[in-house]
Amino acid sequence: MSQKTGASKSSSTSAFHFVAGLGSGTLGAVLLQPFDLLKTRVQQSGSHSIRAAVRDIARSPNAITGFWRGTIPSALRTGLGSAIYFTTLNVIRQRATALPFATVPVVDPRQSSSSLPKLSNTANLVAGAFARAFAGFILMPLTVIKVRYESNLYSYNSIAGAAKGIYKTERIHGFFAGFGATAIRDAPYAGLYVLSYEQFKKRLSSWHFPSSSAPLEQSGPGMAGSLSATINFSSGALAGATCSFISNPFDAIKTRIQLQPREYRNMIQACRKMVTEEGMRSLYDGLTLRMARKAMSSALAWMVYEELIRRAESTLHRRNTKGHV
Repeated sequence: MSQKTGASKSSSTSAFHFVAGLGSGTLGAVLLQPFDLLKTRVQQSGSHSIRAAVRDIARSPNAITGFWRGTIPSALRTGLGSAIYFTTLNVIRQRATALPFATVPVVDPRQSSSSLPKLSNTANLVAGAFARAFAGFILMPLTVIKVRYESNLYSYNSIAGAAKGIYKTERIHGFFAGFGATAIRDAPYAGLYVLSYEQFKKRLSSWHFPSSSAPLEQSGPGMAGSLSATINFSSGALAGATCSFISNPFDAIKTRIQLQPREYRNMIQACRKMVTEEGMRSLYDGLTLRMARKAMSSALAWMVYEELIRRAESTLHRRNTKGHV
């Protein structure tokens, strides 16, 4: 009986992490789609500037909707990607808590903005990288469709049309174009992100709580909601901007491979061609847009996700407490 209850609890927990990740990812994707669209337009050609991309979109018949072109594939990719990523990350982190070398001492819950497991820097790095690589592989076809649909190098009129066009000319391989660059970009990015995010949370929390004046046994269930949301949002934005700068060259290479696979055949050849013809600056095309989008999307996604999980954990804790009374 207890095994059945434990399995049910584990299943429902994973399901909630999936739903929380789906909601937070979809929200960020819809709100920030103009940044993603502009980044794709800037990266597809080294001569494109942000102003030129904005003017080009503004001249279209439906300028407002033009900035949200590709929102559906973007929301699907980001929403499902976040759901798979957060669920996988949660499973890995829960398993890691059983390893003595992967955990760190539990702090006063009043000084923590999160109810997620507290892991070591190495464990956070590995967990984030593996979870992102797995999610990236599953969602790679949607990523390719999204990038092609956003670009003005292709005249796809619908998502289905884009999928048919890719399969007709490139077969299954076309849906995984740029996966090498994507994996090399996303896995280290996600690993560094989780590590940086946790460190920023720790530092911001310690600044607000330089010392604990009450014994641990007298602590409440956790930090106040508004304060935890502020710390999580700030930590997400700082970590997102930092990691975006580090991984931008791989993003620029990935975009070229996905948009022009005949000219840019693989990561090494694409990198050489870009640097030779356009200089090192081409590896940082779209950096400002990507940093801004990543900072905001990461901040929104992690804040919403953490708050949903924290509230769910609090509700579950209260119900369990009442059940034992």
